[in-house]
Amino acid sequence: MQVLTFLLGFCFSLSTAFYFHVGEREEKCIIEDIPSDTWIRGAFKIQQWDMGRHDFLESAPGLGMFVTVTTYHDEVLLSKLYGPQGTFSFTSHSPGEHIICLKSNSTRLVAFAGSKLRIHLDIRVGEHDLDAAIAQAKDKVNEVGFRLERLIEQIDQIVKEQNYQRDREENFRMTSEDTNSNVLWWAFAQILILISVGIFQMKYLKDFFIAKKLV
Repeated sequence: MQVLTFLLGFCFSLSTAFYFHVGEREEKCIIEDIPSDTWIRGAFKIQQWDMGRHDFLESAPGLGMFVTVTTYHDEVLLSKLYGPQGTFSFTSHSPGEHIICLKSNSTRLVAFAGSKLRIHLDIRVGEHDLDAAIAQAKDKVNEVGFRLERLIEQIDQIVKEQNYQRDREENFRMTSEDTNSNVLWWAFAQILILISVGIFQMKYLKDFFIAKKLV
């Protein structure tokens, strides 16, 4: 299993869109650092390598995609088989890193599963898909209402992200202060040990010289 780590900056629309290449039986995971109570939506598409054309096909006929989402506490939030193209969503229950893993459902043996796949992945954080509802709005009032709802969701997500980053910063500050305090006390302990060793050596040498009648 390979892991890709992506850090998401936040703005009015948190999204990450990219593609990557994997083997037909290879699993690849990404890690998203997500606040609690945050809705995540992902869209993916598989393209299969064509040996004859030496290019990727527009789709991957006969293949599907296993999508698994877990937390670092091994809590499974999503585990489902999709087609060669689809969307998935989940809601985070606690803040922290979430692991999103994707693997094709190829049943060929590893020795014969040599095809290369290109996976397009678009992940959106804290943004519900309201475009369809807006398109179906019958009048301007409904359209404005839907757009206002989206804006409120985006503002709420920004507040969640800011609170989450503030908590992380506070935890980091406390850890740093504890570390600095421990280092300071260890430095004092080292100084005391050196002074004690010095006093012991001086007393030992003095007793030795007295015993040898050198002083």
